[in-house]
Amino acid sequence: MEESVEDGSYVVRAELPGIDPAKDVEITFEGGVLTVHAERSEEKKEKQRSEFRYGSFTRSIRLPEGVKDQEITASYDNGVLTVKAPIREVEKPSRRIEIESST
Repeated sequence: MEESVEDGSYVVRAELPGIDPAKDVEITFEGGVLTVHAERSEEKKEKQRSEFRYGSFTRSIRLPEGVKDQEITASYDNGVLTVKAPIREVEKPSRRIEIESST
């Protein structure tokens, strides 16, 4: 997986070739954490040899503060899953600390 910030969105990409995203992938966002779970099942056929990879994949990523969770989108193209999470500016409060003098 790779993560980046592009055009005001936090972008997560995962290489998931040979899966059906509608049936084999589940994406959830809860408590600030994005989780991607995918599973590729082996077809039951008599084979001489197989080098295909089967199994499950789960990755969880804490997204930055300010993610607009209702606007998270996902797309799948040429074996790459892309999840985009728009981020709003989060105002970080600051204050000046006065220094007390003992003299």
